[in-house]
Amino acid sequence: MKISQRLSQIDKMVNSHYDHIWDCCCDHGLLGARLLQRGAAGTIHFVDVVEELMVEVEKKLSRFFPSHQFNESTEPADEIQPSHWQVHCIDVAHLPLCDYEDGESHLIIIAGVGGELLIELIDAIMANSPNRHLEFILCPVHHNYKLRQHLAKMKLGLLDECLIQENRRFYEVMHLSTASEHPIVNVGSIMWNLSQDADKQYLHKTILHYQRMQKNAGTDTEMLRQIVDDYRDLEKQIK
Repeated sequence: MKISQRLSQIDKMVNSHYDHIWDCCCDHGLLGARLLQRGAAGTIHFVDVVEELMVEVEKKLSRFFPSHQFNESTEPADEIQPSHWQVHCIDVAHLPLCDYEDGESHLIIIAGVGGELLIELIDAIMANSPNRHLEFILCPVHHNYKLRQHLAKMKLGLLDECLIQENRRFYEVMHLSTASEHPIVNVGSIMWNLSQDADKQYLHKTILHYQRMQKNAGTDTEMLRQIVDDYRDLEKQIK
């Protein structure tokens, strides 16, 4: 099963076993299918609000993973069993996490949407499940600084992060947890390797992007100045 570099990187970052993994905005379900194939969770949940997509995803899952359909059978608890799957045609903001036991582990993966929408989704998910231990893997398509700034104010900490280039575009991937005390840095921290040309290229492009925004800014000039200064502080680390 061939998947994109971006989804492959997210797959690699799922290195623990969970009771539930929620593949949100799952599109054609390729990432969730990979996780299902390797038994990454007790149940893999495929989530998208587009009904036509979810109908197709369910058809493919029924065809390729018929023995993994969700059921209520009791299985031995001392060994990891093949993942079951469920399909949910719902808004990601309304994940039914409260339908499950408090002690169960949840990893929520959201990729391919903008940072501003991610802020809304994370706010809603955490407001609906205020006392649960949750993990997230997020891969926004833009507004990374604003997203990180917001997440840093919430009860989330960093587990891992990386920078990936695919089809001439760069993506930041963050693995976060409500149990981590490692701070989320607005410009990223452990994802950078500024001895690499790709990382230097991404940093340079990011600074140019915010400098262009500064020229056209209205009331946000001070905020944009701070963003540029933060990225320039990173640039000073390049030898």
